[in-house]
Amino acid sequence: MTAPSTRPRASLARVVDDLGATLLELVHGDTGRADDIGGVVIHDPVDAPVLPPRALVLGVALDDAAEVAALLLDLGRQDAAALVVRAPVPFTDEVRTAADSSGVALLGLSRGAPWAHLASMLRSVLAEGDVGGATPETLGGLPSGDLFAVANAISSLLDAPVTIEDRSSRVLAFSGRQDEADPSRVETILGRQVPERYSRILNERGVFRELHRSVQPIYMEAMPDVNEAITMARVAVAVRAGDEVLGSIWAAVPGPLSPERTAALRDAAQLVALHLLRVRAGADVERRVRADLVGSVLEGGAGARDALERLGLADTQLLVLGFTVADAGPLDRTDPSAAHERQRLGDAFAMHLSAVNPRSASALFDGVAYGLAAASGSPEEAEARAMRIAHDFLGRIGGKLRPIVAIGPMATNLSDIVRARATTDRILRVLREGNGSRPVARLVDVQTESLLMELRDRTIARGEQLTGPLARLVAYDRQHDGSLVATLQAWLDAFGDVTRASEALFVHPNTFRYRLRRVKEIGDVDLADPVQRFALTLQLSLWPGLAGRPGSDQPTRDA
Repeated sequence: MTAPSTRPRASLARVVDDLGATLLELVHGDTGRADDIGGVVIHDPVDAPVLPPRALVLGVALDDAAEVAALLLDLGRQDAAALVVRAPVPFTDEVRTAADSSGVALLGLSRGAPWAHLASMLRSVLAEGDVGGATPETLGGLPSGDLFAVANAISSLLDAPVTIEDRSSRVLAFSGRQDEADPSRVETILGRQVPERYSRILNERGVFRELHRSVQPIYMEAMPDVNEAITMARVAVAVRAGDEVLGSIWAAVPGPLSPERTAALRDAAQLVALHLLRVRAGADVERRVRADLVGSVLEGGAGARDALERLGLADTQLLVLGFTVADAGPLDRTDPSAAHERQRLGDAFAMHLSAVNPRSASALFDGVAYGLAAASGSPEEAEARAMRIAHDFLGRIGGKLRPIVAIGPMATNLSDIVRARATTDRILRVLREGNGSRPVARLVDVQTESLLMELRDRTIARGEQLTGPLARLVAYDRQHDGSLVATLQAWLDAFGDVTRASEALFVHPNTFRYRLRRVKEIGDVDLADPVQRFALTLQLSLWPGLAGRPGSDQPTRDA
């Protein structure tokens, strides 16, 4: 194996070297062809994304040999580095010929390994730098934040396969030689998480409690009698930064370590702590830099062009997307848990967007995650594809807090982007005030509601007061509790169908007809006149709450 400190930071050889034997298998091709992988992309057979140069493509649900061969040829024309499909790979003569002709390496993903975990691991291995790029730093002679290189270095010191895990037992990185470990370790690597049944055993035996309390490595005997998958002993040590436990290092060993290797593992924990802190700090810095760049583009101005170029989105058509949580309320900056949850959802949105559209960027502003996504084809086609992406994303994260996504119009220049962002905000406002039946929308879907909201804002600004028939009906209801405004609203909503309108108010049709006559008398209105009906409908839209609906008697502007 090549020394960790000299391996390329983002090459196909690095991917196969680190993830091979456990997650990935090189089926066919030359791993030395792609020295610099441009990104990880999930293949969409319905609407294939535009690939960055030397992309690593994940062929989810692709198992037909003819389809694999056709995709390899297409990827070759787009200068892709490799295609990953689920094992067993349909490696026929047709597929071999296509791989040779295209120059695209063909990799197999181990059965049982989730695609999402592979995507996360690939991004860790590729170790993409901060936006704008900077010369990599080193810690202990290893690239700063490169946990896979650190895991391999520790593995060499201990002569044992190693994993680096966070506090929740999620695998952050692992060394080579995992095939020498037991089935439980392999299952952990494939799922990128210590399985719950193994965690329960460790909890019951007090292993985690001892691990988090001790500054020394702890030894755990194999447990073939308890679980036949745990056939090798473990040595683990907590990774600390002061009083905070950042994670842990686990080595699968045939027996207790020598005093020298125990000391080496204890010292390695200090080095891993520095790398984990660097990963955390680097993520924060990258997030801030990316937010500044995305913000510059959305606001326009002198630095917008340079920001667009640094994001790799210059000279292309873009869509502006907005994602937020409708039921979360205004962002409370004094509540760290709420801010963390917003950031977590924003990061999830950015990851999903980058997975399906490599030429994209996202950042969180005041509780709204804005995404800039390169678009191709007609505006209608681009918006339709963005709708599918948004629905797929919302389906993955669930809807406890009513997440919503707005799809802005296509932009071809900087001034268009600024207008598209304003349109995205208008769409989000409509979705926030909706009843939750529509979580994703384009302007064409909500334009009428948006125009009514803008007219309501102008009404507020001018200090307009309710006048005419509707004002008289409101005054009568307040004095006599006559429900005349609600009757009018129900009748207009039902297009004059008395039966349907009376059912909506849970009253007898005869009672409804009597109230409707009172509407005409008290309001002095001719409901047969279409102009008067339109005026009443418009006023009811501008003054929400008059008919007992959520809102107030006066229109209110969003905070």
